[in-house]
Amino acid sequence: MVQNRVTISGDLGDEAILAELGARLADERLRRNRTQAELAEEAGVSRSTVRRLEAGESTQLGNLVRMLRVLGLARNLDALLPTAVVSPLERLAREGKPRRQRASTRGRDDRADSDWTWGEDR
Repeated sequence: MVQNRVTISGDLGDEAILAELGARLADERLRRNRTQAELAEEAGVSRSTVRRLEAGESTQLGNLVRMLRVLGLARNLDALLPTAVVSPLERLAREGKPRRQRASTRGRDDRADSDWTWGEDR
């Protein structure tokens, strides 16, 4: 079951991360003594979806969430993307304003690579 596990970090490629997540899912399923077919039925997905996820292949995010829920691991998703901590001053500044829907380009340096120029810069 659990063998030499790697730490999932940004140093790994996407395929390595998917493979490690799949191996961990398989380990948890086996630890709970469930077959792929049983997990698939409880999660409302096909057995081939379980097999693909455990093999580190890409699938829909909803399928992963369903499997995590059945395995009792959905509570761990909060650690994946924790709620952003907002300072009291930032909270006051945002009060009454709608939630942001887009990122701002103001103050970003990536615009320097653009071909666009001011009229007098030509």
